[in-house]
Amino acid sequence: FTRLSAKALEALPEDVRGGYSYDPISRTAYGERLPERGEEYGSVAIVTAGTSDAFVSHEAGRTLEYLGVRHEYFEDCGVAGLWRLEKRLPEINRHSVVIVCAGLDAAIASVLGGLTGRPLIAVPTSVGYGAARGGETALHSMLCSCAPGVAVMNIDNGYGAACAAVRILNSRA
Repeated sequence: FTRLSAKALEALPEDVRGGYSYDPISRTAYGERLPERGEEYGSVAIVTAGTSDAFVSHEAGRTLEYLGVRHEYFEDCGVAGLWRLEKRLPEINRHSVVIVCAGLDAAIASVLGGLTGRPLIAVPTSVGYGAARGGETALHSMLCSCAPGVAVMNIDNGYGAACAAVRILNSRA
């Protein structure tokens, strides 16, 4: 389940609730996971510009977890402190695919797109003030990225980004 509120989960009978792993940050729940994919399958780096993007990045991570895909979070790597991203770049590039989640101006998608040769899936988040317009500014920024080959999902679509990453990994297998 995606976009599952804690309130909706609590409304379920206890015996049903007990069969699901629920995460309140991502608002996801799942029952049985798919088998863990081997190291040769590949893995996904999930990068966020800020900690407020966590609800989207963790939706992607929980989807990958359910699908048995190895992944690692790299949080708070936004371009306002570019050294944070630069420091993590070797670790990010050890993964087969990169998902980047960002709100505000979403500049990290272009910056990271220029620093990695890995397939990059950008997810604009609805985080930001005023002119951020609920993620529209981030979406437009990512769509207009000067880094070639950056794929862009819809606003807050961590689930879709994880599914796209799995399609890329499947094409390599």
